[in-house]
Amino acid sequence: MTEKIGVLGCGWLGLPLAKHLIDHSYIVHGTTTSVSKIETLRGEGIHPHKIILNESVIEGDIQKFLNQIEVLIIDVPPKLRGKNKESFIAKMELLHAELKKSQVSKIIFISSTAVYGNAKGTVTEATIPEPVTESGKQLLASETLFQNDPQFKTTIIRFGGLIGPNRHPVTMLSRRENLTNGNDPVNLIHLDDCIHMIRTILKNQYCGEIFNGVYPLHPTKKDYYAQEAKKRGIPAPDYSKSAPSLLNKIIESRNFLDKPHQLHTSILS
Repeated sequence: MTEKIGVLGCGWLGLPLAKHLIDHSYIVHGTTTSVSKIETLRGEGIHPHKIILNESVIEGDIQKFLNQIEVLIIDVPPKLRGKNKESFIAKMELLHAELKKSQVSKIIFISSTAVYGNAKGTVTEATIPEPVTESGKQLLASETLFQNDPQFKTTIIRFGGLIGPNRHPVTMLSRRENLTNGNDPVNLIHLDDCIHMIRTILKNQYCGEIFNGVYPLHPTKKDYYAQEAKKRGIPAPDYSKSAPSLLNKIIESRNFLDKPHQLHTSILS
């Protein structure tokens, strides 16, 4: 029987994920916040729904969306910077309340390694999160909201820095000067491996678990971004010749790799 998947947030990760799942015979319902993208989703074979999560209300027929799926993948990044910042946990609480009215029992919540904050050394899924940023704190609160509800089997995926087509942190770091964390290791993952991890978790029905999603290659930031900038013909970021790394944080995808599965797409261009 074909499993019906809902992707809440068909953005940079969600749209290619939805297309990939369709290619592997899943029925996929996806959401967008824009009327203009409805036909785009439909053209890709995705059953489209216009849903907008706000702090105080959910715009659109959320129950119609939820009632047509068996597994919900939540891929909604926090908007905690700039003029239009919002409370992410407030939006997740509204979503949680709607989910409790539905028949959805399985959730995959896309989170971030930001929940680990200033953890030092080797970090695995067993490491206790200690977020220091507002984004990390609200992501962890949202993880806990779904994990602690016995009505749902919630799987958490904490991805590292995301790279992929037309997206790489070196383009934002280029020309910046006197950066202080050049001796810290990178903890990154390619879009293709994000999709590979999610489909593997779906296929094997790993429920109620936590997965880190980080490629097992961790050069220092100053070396890695210098190489990546050179390959792109752009100025490399400038790191101050300061003290060695204070954190030396290397995040391992131990749960995924121990099952055992592999990550296939190198973070090297």
